Amino acid sequence: MPIPSATAQARALAQPATPDVHPPVTGAGGGRRRTHTVSVVVPVYRGEQTIAGLVAELHELTRDSVTPAGNGFTVSEIVLVHDHGPDRSDLVLERLAADYEHVRVIWLSRNFGQDAATIAGMAAARGDWIVTMDEDGQHDPGFVGTFLDTALEQRADLVYSKPTNTRPHGLLRNLTSRGAKVVLATVFAFPDSTRFESFRLIRGDIGRQLAEVASNGVYLDVALTWVVDNTAQAPVVLRAEGREESGYNYRRLFSLFWKMVLCSGTRGLRLVSLLGVTLAAGGAVMAAVVIGNALFGDGHDPEGWASIIVVLLLVSGAILFSLGLIAEYLGVALHVLVGKPLYLTVDSPTPRPVSTGAGVDHGRGDQG
Repeated sequence: MPIPSATAQARALAQPATPDVHPPVTGAGGGRRRTHTVSVVVPVYRGEQTIAGLVAELHELTRDSVTPAGNGFTVSEIVLVHDHGPDRSDLVLERLAADYEHVRVIWLSRNFGQDAATIAGMAAARGDWIVTMDEDGQHDPGFVGTFLDTALEQRADLVYSKPTNTRPHGLLRNLTSRGAKVVLATVFAFPDSTRFESFRLIRGDIGRQLAEVASNGVYLDVALTWVVDNTAQAPVVLRAEGREESGYNYRRLFSLFWKMVLCSGTRGLRLVSLLGVTLAAGGAVMAAVVIGNALFGDGHDPEGWASIIVVLLLVSGAILFSLGLIAEYLGVALHVLVGKPLYLTVDSPTPRPVSTGAGVDHGRGDQG
């Protein structure tokens, strides 16, 4: 029997059994305001030590709340997407789903990466708005109201966080992250990349429909620029991560940067063409110099072997780089053509062997 497509599964998960109905709340002036429902989506890769604390904070927002500007909202659901990390996050997620009625867990069949896990959660979200945040605790749920105020005041369908403090990472990681965004904004002419953040608010219907059509290899923030025109930023304060070791190493960060490059459009292919024109022009100039020296020079032959080797290295390196970039674009297209899914959900996590003795208790004390 064929496996249902990821889109079909996501659409099925996105249909609630009953609509979320919340009564309006009373505003500061005595009028009755609409209560906006917010679905919080958290991709979980290595969240064994941090996700329980984040869920406890989000649970406080499941009651009717009011933003700083007086808009009513409530976190109607907390969607946790298990992305098959190396720790025991699956056990923690099962316990959280049992302890909190607003927690829903989406189980992916294997590790697909943060973007794919986030999109899977967006496909299953039901709220008027979708908030995406990291599992490590550096994103403060207290700013959800600020996001909503910004979206309503500026009529924005997408709101990114704008950190007002230094990111709680090492200096080298902060510099490389900032540098990657600057390169993408300047060299690849994609200025929107400078505001990309994983802490964001998206209008619910846009997020769900985008999740349905997103294909393999897509970078979520780039895809959002295809369908959203009015984007805003809200100031936030980032907190220190709740674990000692970050879930991202430099290899994974470079992989994300390269995915942004490939999804940003055909600018990379244009750079390849520009590189070819530049090398051809340089070769023509060098040929003119050699011919001129032979015709009008003092009769001495130009240096040969060293210059030839240098030219061969430069040209062959440019050719290989160009072919590699073109191959990457073709690889993305191939994944789409053959129908490689962006993600695949399953009904439950991979079974574990039955624990004995002290290992039976999978509560908070077992997370260390």
